[in-house]
Amino acid sequence: MDQFRLDAFPAGDACPAPHHTDAPDDEHLARILAATRRVAIVGASPNPSRTSYQVAIWLMEHTPYELYMVNPAAGAEEIRGHGFYASLADLPVRVDMVDVFRRAEHTPAIAREAVDADVKTLFLQLGIRSDEAMEIADAAGIDAIQNRCLKVEYRRLEGRIRELRGE
Repeated sequence: MDQFRLDAFPAGDACPAPHHTDAPDDEHLARILAATRRVAIVGASPNPSRTSYQVAIWLMEHTPYELYMVNPAAGAEEIRGHGFYASLADLPVRVDMVDVFRRAEHTPAIAREAVDADVKTLFLQLGIRSDEAMEIADAAGIDAIQNRCLKVEYRRLEGRIRELRGE
């Protein structure tokens, strides 16, 4: 029964709660999401049980975004016809946003790749926080968002996003 006690797991092992400094205000975030056209999902998985797969499918079905999957371990796998690329540098186009599904310790290197790829936004998914990655993005003039879910934020702000797009 210990696993059901509230103090059974150290607080540091929990997913960090979103903080107001992790993302811009709603209007700015809606403007970012409305202006975005191409998104690279770094850490995307071809495994349907993974959150990155489920978010990719939702984005395919509910947004106008052009998606690119990035995962060097995925090989010839695909998600609904979307093949995988080994890195951001391998993408055939410039993307607007990099949506990251990797552990926090990997995000500074991904932020540097995002800077090299000249992206507009670095988006670290819910549960992922990295001050270093945010500093790298900020220093390059990239909008930096962490500890948020792209699917949740898009859905939450969808009405405003559509207004901004003139839909």
